[in-house]
Amino acid sequence: MTGFPKHGCKGLRVILVEDSWHVGFGLRNLLLACEVNVAGPVATAAEAERLTSEHVPNVAIVDLNLRGGEAAYELIDRLHEQGVRVIVMTGYSQVELAQGKAAAILHKPFSDEQLLAALHQVTKGTA
Repeated sequence: MTGFPKHGCKGLRVILVEDSWHVGFGLRNLLLACEVNVAGPVATAAEAERLTSEHVPNVAIVDLNLRGGEAAYELIDRLHEQGVRVIVMTGYSQVELAQGKAAAILHKPFSDEQLLAALHQVTKGTA
């Protein structure tokens, strides 16, 4: 995390939707170290919907492919409609999302710095 101001994301409310437990908990630990309020990780859209209603996030960090081959497109649409900024994580080189549904797209593999920069960029002034 060298060179990134940790305070830039302090206090944000983030839900994390990632079905790979080691990736999810690695991202969670990174966000917690930056004093972000993190709910998750969860591995399905249904779990993400529950977290969204319980934690009212500023941002959702969502893997495009979830547990059991579930795609997150409908979840992303619902989050966008609720005013939640969505950072999409994907291994795909191209993503078929409607214009403006994702505030940022991170292509795997990405660095900690890239995630934090995307989070900072999409949340300027919302902490």
